[in-house]
Amino acid sequence: MDASAVNANVTVDDFDSVVSYADQSAWQTPDPSSSSFNANNSQWLMGTFHSTTVVNTTISFNFTGPAIYVFGASGPAYGSYEVLVDGTSTTKSAYAAANVSLPYLLYSADNLTYAAHTLTLRNLGKQGADAGGDAFLFDFLRATVQLAPAGATVTNQTLEETDPSLKYSGTWGSNKSPNFSGGGSTFTNADKASVSFSFHGSAIYVFGDKKNDHGLYSVVLDANTPQIFNGISGCGGAFGMTCEQMKPTLAYFAHNLDGGLHNLSITNMAGVNKSFFDLDSVVLSVPSVYAPRTLDNNTSSSSSGNASASSPGGASPSPLAFG
Repeated sequence: MDASAVNANVTVDDFDSVVSYADQSAWQTPDPSSSSFNANNSQWLMGTFHSTTVVNTTISFNFTGPAIYVFGASGPAYGSYEVLVDGTSTTKSAYAAANVSLPYLLYSADNLTYAAHTLTLRNLGKQGADAGGDAFLFDFLRATVQLAPAGATVTNQTLEETDPSLKYSGTWGSNKSPNFSGGGSTFTNADKASVSFSFHGSAIYVFGDKKNDHGLYSVVLDANTPQIFNGISGCGGAFGMTCEQMKPTLAYFAHNLDGGLHNLSITNMAGVNKSFFDLDSVVLSVPSVYAPRTLDNNTSSSSSGNASASSPGGASPSPLAFG
């Protein structure tokens, strides 16, 4: 990692759609739309977590950058888990005789090459010396990214869903709530309804809503291959009017972009269930100087885990806390 550059930690919560669950039904999570839910009184980020006792169920996350930190829980109910980074496997244990203070650092890698990486977490359950059970809990992760070279400045620009630069196709409605950025959001359950826009920036963050009546959506950046994400939430049953995360969630993130004009398009894949997609806002990181990193195809890392930590080291002094 270039410590002299303008780096930032991007925080990704367990409810953010950029995290992929191989089988949502294998996980349990608090319902953020419940009348009894209060994130302010919770020990978990945003008041939510994903926990499971199903052995071999997985979480995955794709990122580009030199460092990643994964947080969850450790205690007598927890067992072992496998961490795969670019196919390299490490087995760790979250078992402890007593519950460990939070946030608990499940895994960290802070010397990765600046390249595209895939992180996969697999619950292994009780293994060997584990005196606990089959539980595994994921709370959030942080990925370190470079926004600009040394000496540059970076400003964040927010585009609300009503910004005239956003071009909508198909039928869209609107929501009003103090939970949304700017007090509102827009939504659609029309198949192939889309929103597109052009922008300048070294990084882009798209925020939306997360609920069990949401589903798949496709994102295309410039001429790249479409990426498919799932906006369905993790409790209350698929395609039900339940389990809504009342705060904006990270629907898409890209960085290491050059100073040219970029184009982003998001398309709802409503299908027969007429699933929804919600757009709240778009945040652009705009540097005074652009210097995208050349990606290294050779991966290497130093990693650690099984230690409690309040925040990862070696990161930006002013981390972005999205998600």
